[in-house]
Amino acid sequence: MPYFVYKVFAFHRLECVSRFDGFREASACAKALRAGASLDPGCQVRVMFAEDTFAAELLLTEVREARPHIAEDD
Repeated sequence: MPYFVYKVFAFHRLECVSRFDGFREASACAKALRAGASLDPGCQVRVMFAEDTFAAELLLTEVREARPHIAEDD
């Protein structure tokens, strides 16, 4: 399965930047995008491992529950 690099904007607007066969290349691309000056404020760069772009976008837009907070963890 390939790795996809996405720019994630407000309101779950997604922009697929690249597709890679290996994690190292995808990670390097994501780090370069994050370090670049052209990244909009509030934009996140994410790497997703999925079968295709549809599956990657589903994973990026799903709402996840917050982790339970235990007072002893503080």
